[in-house]
Amino acid sequence: MEKLIVTICKGDEGYGAWVENLPGVYGEGDTVETTKQSIINGLNLYIKHNKNLPALLQHEYEMEFHLDVLSFLDYYSKIFSKPALERITGINQKQWFHYTAGRSKPTRKTIKKIDDSFRHFVDEISGIRLYQ
Repeated sequence: MEKLIVTICKGDEGYGAWVENLPGVYGEGDTVETTKQSIINGLNLYIKHNKNLPALLQHEYEMEFHLDVLSFLDYYSKIFSKPALERITGINQKQWFHYTAGRSKPTRKTIKKIDDSFRHFVDEISGIRLYQ
């Protein structure tokens, strides 16, 4: 299965997105979710109006979303409480407030810690099955 790499970045007036490995497909929105939908709409238009599709789109494909740190923090700090973010990542709540308010930026080492912590969290959650 082919993989389309979509990058989403937060700007001053919203979010922008593009497909890294498919030039010419862009999206924008006020939120991460609307930006995802915008890039999907852009991709659908690209497919509809392009008679010679690149090999990447001639087979099944999936989309992988890459978020810059500001987009990730903005989006997920609204889903997870600061205490939950602290428990998942080990980064204290006060520091999360600084990051989400834009007062400071996480270092590369901290970004890796956040990324690793969330991947571990997702792996743990995906191994759980509920029953009655």
